[in-house]
Amino acid sequence: MTKLPGQPARGTATGRPIMVLFDILGERWTLRILWELKSEPATLAELQNRCGAVSPTLMNRRLKSLREAKLIQHKKGEGYSLTPLACALSEHLRPLDQWSQKWARALD
Repeated sequence: MTKLPGQPARGTATGRPIMVLFDILGERWTLRILWELKSEPATLAELQNRCGAVSPTLMNRRLKSLREAKLIQHKKGEGYSLTPLACALSEHLRPLDQWSQKWARALD
């Protein structure tokens, strides 16, 4: 079952939207799938190839959950792509990516 705001999720019995979002993003392979779709759409086979070790069963489960959460969409002939909501989320994650690059350099 897809977790949605207002429903219980890890860290919240009340379904606070931020906690539900963190729960969704914290699921194995979810962030990787979103990351792989941030610049261009991909077919199931392309996503499977880009993500490597994810099993087809788990990939399909994550794709279904992300579609139900309105973070990705699927169009025949085009494949999977981020929705406008997920594109906005990606913009909010960009500063974390920049910070992580600085962090990695500081650890060298």
